[in-house]
Amino acid sequence: MIELFKKFLNKVFKNIFKEKKHVKLGLYGPPNGGKTTLANRICKDWLGEEMGKTSAMAHETREVQIKEQINIKSKGKELSFNLVDTPGIATKIDYEDFVKKGMKEKDAKKRAKEATKGVIDAIKWLDDMDAVIVVLDATKDPYSQVNITIIGNLEARKIPVLIVGNKIDLRRANLKKLQATFPQYDVIGISAKFGKNIDNFYEGLFALVG
Repeated sequence: MIELFKKFLNKVFKNIFKEKKHVKLGLYGPPNGGKTTLANRICKDWLGEEMGKTSAMAHETREVQIKEQINIKSKGKELSFNLVDTPGIATKIDYEDFVKKGMKEKDAKKRAKEATKGVIDAIKWLDDMDAVIVVLDATKDPYSQVNITIIGNLEARKIPVLIVGNKIDLRRANLKKLQATFPQYDVIGISAKFGKNIDNFYEGLFALVG
């Protein structure tokens, strides 16, 4: 009788955790791909508030940002996670690029220094991630050194990956090229800014970690 009761409890708890999972989910990608815009979309959808500041200037996010305990629901299932928005990964950060965009030299050097530290921090955080969303600008050539480096690091760590092709609201977006570049991964096209195809993104999230 006691054994039957134990089996019953085990089954109940197993089903509870099967329906509700809690994971650490990272947003990774090159600068200006839309990581923080997607983080804001997720937080607005499920928490009613934004997560971070966005800008047309690259490397606006220079520190790891965390939003804890986000719960999303879809088709009777529930997923709970901590969302980790990371600084954009770049192989080269030159303060003169910021100066060309109109920033004062002193501020540009400070931004470049902070951005470089941000890249190092983002890579360090990889080991803590249960799953990663790689956010890429679908209007740009996906076959870049930065993208290959990011995907390679994730593959080496055997971290589950979902690739998001952002900015599909723009005519230049080419999702097929993105899918052809990384055929081993699911690729979902969205517009994080306008929420286009965001429901498919959430379904992809459940498929990734559910």
